[in-house]
Parts: sequence; C-alpha cells; structure tokens
Amino acid sequence: MGHQLRAEPCLRAEPVSRPTILCTAQLPEPAGSLLTREAQLCVPATPPSYPELAELCASGSYDVVITQLRDRIDAPLLARANIKGIANYAVGYNNIDVAAATSAGIQVANTPGVLTDATADIALLLILGTARRVIEADALVRTGGFTGWAPQLMLGSDVSGKVLGLAGFGRIARATARRALAFGMRVIFAPRPPGDRVVGEQELGEFAGRVQQVSWEQLVADSDFLSLHVPLTEQTRHLVDEAVLRAMKSSAILVNTARGPILQESALVRALNEGWIAGAGLDVYEDEPALAPGLAELPNTVLLPHVGSATVEVRAEMARLSALNALAMARGNTPPHPVLP
Repeated sequence: MGHQLRAEPCLRAEPVSRPTILCTAQLPEPAGSLLTREAQLCVPATPPSYPELAELCASGSYDVVITQLRDRIDAPLLARANIKGIANYAVGYNNIDVAAATSAGIQVANTPGVLTDATADIALLLILGTARRVIEADALVRTGGFTGWAPQLMLGSDVSGKVLGLAGFGRIARATARRALAFGMRVIFAPRPPGDRVVGEQELGEFAGRVQQVSWEQLVADSDFLSLHVPLTEQTRHLVDEAVLRAMKSSAILVNTARGPILQESALVRALNEGWIAGAGLDVYEDEPALAPGLAELPNTVLLPHVGSATVEVRAEMARLSALNALAMARGNTPPHPVLP
C-alpha cells in the first residue's frame, strides 16, 4: 500500500494537483490501489506515537488521515489539526472526539456494517469455547496430560437450553442472537443498558416472538451467558463492574467482543478468582494491549487478540471503505459513511 515512509510530513508538489493522505498503518488491498490512483499516499514505517501524530496532523501536509483504533484523536490534537477529514479504519470511533472534530470543521468517517457477521462468529466462539473449556482441553493434549477418555475429563457446560443475555441489540447483537437461536439457546436482551427503552415487534422484525426484552438488572441476574454489544460511551464505561459481576449467576460466563473499557477488568479478575462467575471470553481489553494483572493466568478464560473483524474478506472491505471515505473528504465532499456528533 504505497511507499513506506518515515513518520514525517510528505512534501507537497507545487502546484498541488493531488490530495495527500496519511495512513497511520499499512492496510490491506484494495486501499493502496484506490488511494494512489487519485492521491499521494504516505504511510509511516512505524505507527506514529500520539505526539508524532499530533505534529503530522498540524503540519498542513495532509488533507485526510486514515486512523486506527489505537490512534487517539482528542480535542487538543484536533485544536491544532490542519486537515479536512479523518477516516477511521473501524466501525467504532471511541478513539476520536467527534464533537471536537466537527467543531473544528473536520469530517469523520468509519466502516459500518461490514464486520457484523465476523464479530458475531467470534462472540459465539467465545460462548462455546468457555462453556466447553477448549483452552484448558487444548493445553492438556499439547502438554501430554491426555491419557485417554475418562468419565469426568474436562466436563463443561451445555449451551443448548441456556439463557443468552445480550447487552445491546444492534447489528452484532442481532447476528449473535440469530446464531444462538440456532443452537437452541433462549435469548433475552436489554437494548441500551444501563438505560432502557421499549423495542416494539415491528423493530424486532425476524426476532419478534423469538427473543425477550428485559431490564438491565434482570438481564444480569438471569443470563447463563452475558454478552456485551454496546458502544463505549461515558454511560457504558465500566457498565460491568464489581456490583454487576456479583449480581450474576455463579455459573454464568461473561463475553466481551465490544470495547474493553465497558468491563472493569480488575473486578473481573477478582470475580473469576473468587468464583462469583464461572468464566469469561474476551476479545477486547480495558487497557489494550495490556491485560489486568492475573487475567492471563486464569484457566477459566478464553482470551483473543481483538480479532472480531479479522477475516481476509472483512479487513479488505474495511480497507476499501476507508479509502473511499478518505478520497471523498480529500475532495471536500461528504464521505459515504460519515460519523456525526
């Protein structure tokens, strides 16, 4: 994807005939082909640090920046930025202060709708993996501990007939519900915890009569598997804290494929150590990529490296949308997938 460049401004050709786009990491095709056809593309040899990215955005050398979730685009950076737009290579955009960007006249865009099924697959994988203790079982075989079938070897938990509680009921939660129903699970949901609103049958569509809306408190108390599918906001930060973990069934399993800070990770470590809940499957972390002390050592966990969207097809489509968003904003147009405050 373009040339590998040091983390410093590209020199614009004079007169400027093509927009200049900074991408903070190498992206899959077709991003490079699309971008270099119409723009000058700059990719740092290594991902820029926050101070480096702030300087790059303020330099006036770039029309648009394509960012990753790890790139913090906050109000101080945006106050100095001299760019037209930010294309986030993700569906989530909690790494960007959208209100501050809008106030500064900087457009923001994302890649919605392309990773729904892939992330729902990971949610179900974590449900099944924790229930059937696949990490422990795999380690047993690899380390020579498997000496043959035994009546009580690696006993796990059924998922069929169990209650899956969905915190949130957007695209990914609905895709997860569709999969869970096929496994014979009973699905309940709270649409916007910790708040509430009524979801009517028309809005439920295919799920009318197949899933049940409950309060956040009931969702926590009744779920055998509690799966998190809410965006990260000030209201959902530490949505699952010590109080929530204590209110869950001791046999329950927590799954998080949304955003790490929705879960208070230190409280989870204590909950798993002390048996408040039975297990957890995580694809995201509160201080990613760092883990809370003690989490990695817990046997009753499945821990994935933020791979919810990590399929060849999905990442390529995300790259395509990011490129189209970036090119539109570089021309001064509204991107195909704008994010508004």
